[in-house]
Amino acid sequence: MVLTTRFKAMGSPCEVQVDCTDAALAARIGAAVEAEARRIESKFSRYLPESVVGQINALAGMGMTLDAETRLLMDYAAHCHAISDGLFDITSGILRRAWTFDGSDRVPDPAQVADILPLVGWGKVQWHDGVLILRPGMELDFGGIAKEYAVDMGVARARAETDVPVLINFGGDLCVTGPRADGGRWRVLIEAVDDTSAAAWLEIDGGAITTSGDARRYVERAGRRYSHILDPRTGMSIADAPRAVTVAAPTCVEAGVLSTLAMLQGPGCEAFLEQEGVTAWVIR
Repeated sequence: MVLTTRFKAMGSPCEVQVDCTDAALAARIGAAVEAEARRIESKFSRYLPESVVGQINALAGMGMTLDAETRLLMDYAAHCHAISDGLFDITSGILRRAWTFDGSDRVPDPAQVADILPLVGWGKVQWHDGVLILRPGMELDFGGIAKEYAVDMGVARARAETDVPVLINFGGDLCVTGPRADGGRWRVLIEAVDDTSAAAWLEIDGGAITTSGDARRYVERAGRRYSHILDPRTGMSIADAPRAVTVAAPTCVEAGVLSTLAMLQGPGCEAFLEQEGVTAWVIR
């Protein structure tokens, strides 16, 4: 029997599924996971001035000493930037000043994007010994990590509460603590990308699954669909990218970075996933 707690956090519908018959236990686990999600949102949301990210962005041009948890995320972001040849860049969120992915046909003028690009680039950030300095006008955005990190931390909280099986799903980014109570696998629905494609069911008994794609956040003009996943080097949407990439990995953070990087490969997505030995499903 699966008992479910639902809430909304980080702009996404969230749910905690607990495979047991103990309603009190399921409620306690759901509350613990929700509390962790809200803690992470309040700490790392770029929309909250009082968050760590809000303070970092407000202090651009000055140094800020970061706490241990934020240092871990910063180091991970720097590592992802290095291994992706600059494709994964947490300074690129500022490009939202030019792009609004609301399903409209409003593609920004290249000159507008070009004006913003000097404020993009991890290589322009000073990050040494726990002290971060952004150039004036630059911003950080943990949007490519924070929700997945919240899922992984939620899993850790659930495991601290109980050994019964738990599935945590934050807006399609999900992780399970292990097989179902009967030893079987969890069934996970991967949504269709549009009216012409079909939804698919996947089965997992451990680890995480994330999906990156253009089903919800995009603009479209003259028959071309522009994904919200932008190349930080050009400020433009990747040409010939898949409609969606679903990746399985041990943790949600790993799966999320891999699915994003796969999308950023454009026509080379499948070759990238094969080279990395990643279990993935691609829709074009």
